[in-house]
Amino acid sequence: MAKSEHTKVGAAMTELVLETFRLNGRLLAVGDRLVKPLGLSSARWQVLGAIYFAETPQPVAGLARSMGLTRQGVQRIANELEKDGLVSFQPNPHHKRAQLIVMTKKGQDAYAAADRNQVKWVNELSEGFAREEIECALKIMEAMRSRIETTLNED
Repeated sequence: MAKSEHTKVGAAMTELVLETFRLNGRLLAVGDRLVKPLGLSSARWQVLGAIYFAETPQPVAGLARSMGLTRQGVQRIANELEKDGLVSFQPNPHHKRAQLIVMTKKGQDAYAAADRNQVKWVNELSEGFAREEIECALKIMEAMRSRIETTLNED
């Protein structure tokens, strides 16, 4: 089978994608370490964060869309969070079966503690980087995500 040829920019983008995969694995491992003492995992923390940052209470499907994850995966985690008393399901006035997920006081406390751990960690991690460098990387990642979402929505 003949090897496909990347353009120079395509080859650089491939390296960026591969590095993003490697970085994601490391971020999940560090996240697990940061929140393990709180009885959380990176996945549970991520769902709590999506609930926290949502402007209004959302059903599982809405949270999943905002996170770029499957509804089934978020539902599984939401059920675990409810079992542990970190979230509750509330009636949704717009849909009988798609209940809204709301953080409980226990969930708010756990998220606040995780946030304190993250702030300390990220402040140390960011030492030596210029804010402009980080903003440039963010801009590229946002543009990549947007282009990928556009192609996914075309299917």
